[in-house]
Amino acid sequence: MTFRQIYARAADRKGEQALIASLPKVKSNQALIKTTDDFYFSEMTKCVFRSGFVWKIVEHKWSSFETAFVGFKPKAVANFSDERLDALAQDASIIRHMTKIFATRENAMFILDTISEHRSFGRFLAGWPEDDIVGLLLYLKKHGSRLGGHTGQYFLRFVGKDTFIFSKDVVTVLVAEGIVDKEPTSQRGLRAVQEAFNNWKDETGLPYSHLSRIMAASVGASI
Repeated sequence: MTFRQIYARAADRKGEQALIASLPKVKSNQALIKTTDDFYFSEMTKCVFRSGFVWKIVEHKWSSFETAFVGFKPKAVANFSDERLDALAQDASIIRHMTKIFATRENAMFILDTISEHRSFGRFLAGWPEDDIVGLLLYLKKHGSRLGGHTGQYFLRFVGKDTFIFSKDVVTVLVAEGIVDKEPTSQRGLRAVQEAFNNWKDETGLPYSHLSRIMAASVGASI
């Protein structure tokens, strides 16, 4: 099936105007570079705490997170002591998940290491090859803390880096197209998905995030 057929099915199910209105915004490389490291660190932390949790509760408590983690200044949080992190794990104003709280310090260190090498986290994202999102996801998983799976995918989506997300509906389309037989987790499966998305991008000229959302809308219950 060509992607035009997938698009036609999504437009028929959702209505073309509603489908187009639902497409995520993708930042240019220049916009990624201009985005502050504090913002990237904040969104990274938010995605870690959202994982396996009710997103609305995370949003409700987020102002307290900003206070607890001093505005998500990477250098400050990287220097938090174990005792300070232990105290945060008892703080009812935030989500008391000790391993995620300690992961925040590890991700602050990851941000700082990236800044040291690339001058800013935004430059790192902007400089990553556009046709190797799988490689970027694997990098986040390896060098960050708790950034594997959907967490890394949502992080890239929410900061504006063009990416696909393996939602249940997207995986349904990937399986139907014979690209994988389940949600890809192996490097072989991930590379097969990357190749498919690269081909669809060449066919349509659309960014990965739009391809991903259109695929989901072609089978899912909601946009």
